[in-house]
Amino acid sequence: MRPAEPPRIGPADTTAAAARERAAEARRAARRASRQRRRVEKSEVRRFTRRSRHRRATWTAVGAVVVVLVASVTVAVFSPLLSLQEIRVEGTSRVDASAVTAAVDDQLGTPLALVDFDRITGELEQFPLIASYVTETAPPHTLVIRVTERQPIATVATADGVDLVDPAGIVVQRLDGRQDGVPQVDVGGAPLDGTAFRSAAEVLLALPLTLRSTVDTVTASTADDVTLALTSGEQVVWGSAEHSEKKAQVLAGLVADQAKRDPAASVEYDVSAPDNGIIRTR
Repeated sequence: MRPAEPPRIGPADTTAAAARERAAEARRAARRASRQRRRVEKSEVRRFTRRSRHRRATWTAVGAVVVVLVASVTVAVFSPLLSLQEIRVEGTSRVDASAVTAAVDDQLGTPLALVDFDRITGELEQFPLIASYVTETAPPHTLVIRVTERQPIATVATADGVDLVDPAGIVVQRLDGRQDGVPQVDVGGAPLDGTAFRSAAEVLLALPLTLRSTVDTVTASTADDVTLALTSGEQVVWGSAEHSEKKAQVLAGLVADQAKRDPAASVEYDVSAPDNGIIRTR
């Protein structure tokens, strides 16, 4: 048996065409290697700069927010787009709303954010019938002033007629005569900011409306001797304004009890000691 012959290697192709093909293939391989290297390098760069890129993105976002806020504040404070063009006064009855508007209309044209509320307070303090007020801005152009007026609680006789006064003794209105359904307070000429009138006012405020409407006059020479005269003719010895709410409850009970027993009798109710209300026949 003859041994196998070794494989024969043919001679290399040394033609010019083959050489050009091999050179082109080498260039393509080099370009592929270069592109792969660049991809790897970019990936490594992104990996190592990820944190700095995140910080840069964060600061960019913060900067954008700050710019928007500054622009918004600038528009709100200085832009005529949000300037005061209307003043609306609400809640007035005895107070002249147009006079209130005229007192503060120098604020017109001011941006809402720059309205001088201290100056408004000073102007409204000139209206004695305003007990309190609140303001509200209603963008884009309106300021609303909601007024709470002083509420009268009694009348006081004067040399010129009758003054309608609130619990603080502030004159709400001047009248020619008494007003129906409003009790008259007599403090013997004492000042309306004194203790006698203050006690009388506290007593009236403590009475429920059903009882207050039956009070004709209230007299007090001191803070401790308040006396009520009812429209039905009965007298009420009240004493001081201390424990007035409890005294009002006792008085309501005494009045109801007397109405059941002898409504035609002329009596005097004494609630100066609220734990021991008394009915006296006059």
